[in-house]
Order: sequence, then C-alpha cells, then structure tokens
Amino acid sequence: MPEKAQAKYRQIADHLRRGILDGTYPAGQPLPSEEVLAKQFGVTRPTVRQGIAELRAAGLVEVMMGRGMFVRSPHSRPSLTRPRGVRRETDGRYVEADGIRWEHAEDPVATRTDAPLALADLLRIPPGEPMYTYDVLETADRGRLRQLHRTYVPFSVLLGTKYEKQAPPPPPHLYSALTELGNELQFTEYVRTRMPLPDQAQALRLPDGVPVLQVLRVTLNQAEKPLTLEELHLSGDDLELSFHLI
Repeated sequence: MPEKAQAKYRQIADHLRRGILDGTYPAGQPLPSEEVLAKQFGVTRPTVRQGIAELRAAGLVEVMMGRGMFVRSPHSRPSLTRPRGVRRETDGRYVEADGIRWEHAEDPVATRTDAPLALADLLRIPPGEPMYTYDVLETADRGRLRQLHRTYVPFSVLLGTKYEKQAPPPPPHLYSALTELGNELQFTEYVRTRMPLPDQAQALRLPDGVPVLQVLRVTLNQAEKPLTLEELHLSGDDLELSFHLI
C-alpha cells in the first residue's frame, strides 16, 4: 500500500476520532457519509472505509446496514441478538433457539483427532483420547451471517453402540442419534471473546480488529456425563447473545 494512501486514511480516522472525543459528533448520532468524507479529503471511498475500520476496531463507530455510520453509544444495542440454547421439537428434532436457518457452505470435513488437554478436561476424558471431529463453515441470510462450527465426539462415548465402527452424524442429527442411544440430553455453554486466527478472520470475513465470540457447547446425558463438545466461532461485531435462565 502506498505510504500516501495510508497517511490519508489515518488522517480521516484521526479527524473523526477528535470529533467524537470533543463532542462534535455526539454518541448515537450519524457521521458524515463515505461520499462526503471522500470529497472532503480528496480520496476514494475504499480509503474512507479504511479509516472507518480503525474507528470500528477501537469501538468508537458502528455501521448499520442501510442507515450509515454512527458514533457508538454506551447504551446502544447491537443490530443482532441471538438467543442461545437448543430445544427439542414435538417430532423429536433438535433445533437452535435462535431460529436461524443455517446452511453448510461446504460439506462437513470429518477427521480423527486426539483430545488436547483443555478439551479433555471439559469432556472428562484422558488427554490424547481419539475423537471424531467435524468442521464446517455455516452461513445464513444469503451469506451475511457466518459461523465456524467444529464438533468433537470421543470414541469412548460410542463404545458398545452402532457407532463404534462407523462415524456418527454431525449436528443437529447428532443429537437425535445420541437420544436414540438412550441419552436424555442437556447442554452447557461457555462463552468468551478472543482475536481470530488469520484463517478464521478470512472465513468469517472479519475486518481488522474485530474479535470473535467463541462458544463451547457441551452436550451431557441425564447422569451429567459429557457426550460431545461443539466449538462455534462467530463475529463479535454488532452482536449480542441472550440466554433464558430458569
């Protein structure tokens, strides 16, 4: 990237940052449009977007689809709220509480892996135990929503079942398969934020500086024995998760 172009987008970011901090652009109010900023600084709109990306990474600005750029308010709500949880329908199917119709962007990739220490602890199995692992990129809303979904199923959970010599299906059919084996399912989720790895940022189409939400979901049976672990990575930008507590 030419040094001059880099300096221009930094100038835009610094100009807007000063205006936000001194109250020229109050919280919750719109910023000048990309077109106005491009004309003001004599640059292209992609250069303006680079400057805005710096402010988004700093948590100062949010971009609302179809509405424009706004100064982030400490009281503003994200544009997307996703209820968390799994429910069982009357026909026995398990569905996500958020109601989003996720589709596989590609076929799930099944591999055999050995349990690392951190996951073995959550699954209460010895480190190094073999597991079936499924990886898939899921999309919804015509590709606007994206999440990486990885599933781990320890071999020990499948001993003595028809899946001892064949791979079980990936979620959500995995839940029905476990129920058919006599398990009554319950779920526990662990949520944290972190910065994405480069391949995760590319797959999720994340701008620079945007963290991911990592959701670890453990499926347990009626004896509270862990059966599977799912690892979900989704964009932490303009998103909140909601949980129904009983």
